[in-house]
Amino acid sequence: MKATQQLHNAGQSLWLDNITRDLLNEGTLKKYINELSVTGLTSNPTIFDQAIKKSAAYDSAITKGLAGGKKGEDLFFDLALDDLTRAADLFKGVHDQTNGVDGWVSLEVSPLLAYDTARTIAAAKQLSGRAARPNLFIKIPGTKEGLPAIEEAIFAGVPVNVTLLFSREHYLAASEAWLRGIERRIEAGLNPLVDSVASVFISRWDGAVAGKVPETLNNKLGIAIAGRIYKAYLEQLANPRWQRVYNLGARPQRLLWASTGTKDPKASDVLYIKALASPFTVNTMPEGTLKAFADHGEVGALMATDSGASEATLKQFAQAGIDIDALAARLQDEGAKSFVKSWTELLEVIETKSAALKRAA
Repeated sequence: MKATQQLHNAGQSLWLDNITRDLLNEGTLKKYINELSVTGLTSNPTIFDQAIKKSAAYDSAITKGLAGGKKGEDLFFDLALDDLTRAADLFKGVHDQTNGVDGWVSLEVSPLLAYDTARTIAAAKQLSGRAARPNLFIKIPGTKEGLPAIEEAIFAGVPVNVTLLFSREHYLAASEAWLRGIERRIEAGLNPLVDSVASVFISRWDGAVAGKVPETLNNKLGIAIAGRIYKAYLEQLANPRWQRVYNLGARPQRLLWASTGTKDPKASDVLYIKALASPFTVNTMPEGTLKAFADHGEVGALMATDSGASEATLKQFAQAGIDIDALAARLQDEGAKSFVKSWTELLEVIETKSAALKRAA
């Protein structure tokens, strides 16, 4: 039995952190579903930038969009929704079998809206309506400005993948926004079953402190942060406020481990997959990491539930001069800026391709 199947059997969902039209057209995504226990998929501007830049598979759709007067963001969202609705349909069987717990795909609102609450809400509603799929999350960043948009989207019945979370405090703020949206639905007499995941980025922590701490602490910060957050997640699941909404028909917001590809070439290529094995969570993996884990990964002990070892490790980082709270704020800000950069590059790629296709017509 492949390690991916073992991890799935242990209670963790394995999602692919990638989407390209070639993955769909060549049957690769379907193969991952059937053979590697993949039960969902996430995307972001960087992924689409690379997909469109490196493949001719989008050229005919771009040409068609141009003929219809589309350009820029409008053209991109046409392309993205084409891919993600196809992917959502591939995961429909999983979604149905799990009564909606699993089988999700994710589409991000424009990163330019990360600090604009009103426009984020409008974009989330519009994209969800256009997709018209019950298993499509709209990704909204868990920034200060994004939190009200998360609450409003949940209240409006839009499933949300809260992204760009780094610390326990980020996670708790995101879970509170989800819960407020659910409670408002209950008060309004609406169905409280609106799904959500909270995506915590892991490997970027280790990249941020590389070369700044003793070698014995290399590649340990992200996992320690994850241990602290996992304890908070389990406490939320047992929180009477959460349990009240479960009793009224809601489903818990699940914790999702993101940015789980190993960045350090000296470390194991499945470092974060093995360390973050935990029931009732999601791990969204880069394609290379997924294949590596299927090839030579192994499922060991599941994550500890008490975070004692994690707190001891975090104390060592504090003694080494790392301010965790300040670094979390910086990482979230840098993450938002990175997605804006990728978004700008993505639109430039579409513009360049559009011009080339017009010349060739």
